[in-house]
Amino acid sequence: MINIAAHTLRNTLNKKITALQQVRHLNLLEFQSKDLLQKYNVAIQQFKVLDNSGKDAEVLKQFECPEYVVKAQILAGGRGKGTFDNGFKGGVHITTKKDEVLDLTKKMIGNRLITKQTPKSGIMVKKVMVARSVNIIRETYLCILLDREHNGPVLIASPAGGVDIEAVAEETPEKILTIPLNIDKPIPQETLEKVAKFLEFKGKCIETCAEEIQKLFTLFKAVDAVQIEINPLAETDKGEVISVDAKLNFDDNAQYRQKEIFAMDISEEESDPREIEAAKHNLNYVAMDGNIGCLVNGAGLAMATMDIIKLNGGDPANFLDVGGGVKEDQVLKAFEILTSDPKVKGILVNVFGGIVNCATIANGVVAASKKLSLNVPLVVRLEGTNVDEARQILKNSGLAIQTATDLDDAAQKAVAALN
Repeated sequence: MINIAAHTLRNTLNKKITALQQVRHLNLLEFQSKDLLQKYNVAIQQFKVLDNSGKDAEVLKQFECPEYVVKAQILAGGRGKGTFDNGFKGGVHITTKKDEVLDLTKKMIGNRLITKQTPKSGIMVKKVMVARSVNIIRETYLCILLDREHNGPVLIASPAGGVDIEAVAEETPEKILTIPLNIDKPIPQETLEKVAKFLEFKGKCIETCAEEIQKLFTLFKAVDAVQIEINPLAETDKGEVISVDAKLNFDDNAQYRQKEIFAMDISEEESDPREIEAAKHNLNYVAMDGNIGCLVNGAGLAMATMDIIKLNGGDPANFLDVGGGVKEDQVLKAFEILTSDPKVKGILVNVFGGIVNCATIANGVVAASKKLSLNVPLVVRLEGTNVDEARQILKNSGLAIQTATDLDDAAQKAVAALN
């Protein structure tokens, strides 16, 4: 069985892990994902999108529902239990009154929603999705994703939907079904029915569920998705099988084919500006809460560097990976990003030169230190290709650069420099 925790909900994975993988996935809001599902005839709740404009009242006039679900649209989970910076509680509300929909919308839009998955300051809500409430009698889980272990797409299903799927996989693995799929063919009917029955659908709902799964697989291939997660795939009191909540992730390499979809990306609006600037220069940056800025090459080395800083009593201020093909100008940009964080009181450079030439890093460090008039302690540990030349460059620079013999030595010096 594949590792559910490592593969599900890509857009809710910890940002640090995303950075380690050097992947910048397109992120869509819930209503955007549902709009895509709707275009491929996947059964969803009817919905409208409000933005506090003068058109909201007119939009609602044409949307009659016995009960409305009002949901703030941000790229984060836990919205229902979140709190806005204006004191209003809950990013998800249910009401039967149309006038109350507009009132709820005004309390959400233009304010920052704080949940367990947002920064401490929250994320600004710019749009609200209003959907027709459905009477759900049962919730299941369905996911189609690309999996390296299976060299292609797999389908993951569970009758225990609407909850944390990682917990289901850990506590009741028998409730998880994993089936490899052939990317070049539709899912066989017998497989579709097997999944529907595993999800505990009965009677006509088996056929309906099978049809919905096939539509989702068609969508998956058509839009170059790397994951489509439906949680829950719900059965209603009217015998409908509906994708109530959908999360989609896409192959960034397919952007040239999926221009319309990628044009909807709003991730930059909700990201740390330093992350955006780093991405423009092919750098990976994730802010943390410490005061020692870290510049490294390679995700594994980055994690080791942060761990050893902690082990020696310090706190890393960030994760910044310059990658394997770094140039001098990227080193300068990395230093600019590091020093833009007022919490950074010292910098540790830890580079192992395999593909990277240590002399390139050394020249970049010296140039950046001079151009930025660096006034915080700087510790540099270099090892690998052209390391002797690199050390000589640092030594001849005339700058107050501390060099280290190994990683532990570097971490000790970085922590000591701050103390």
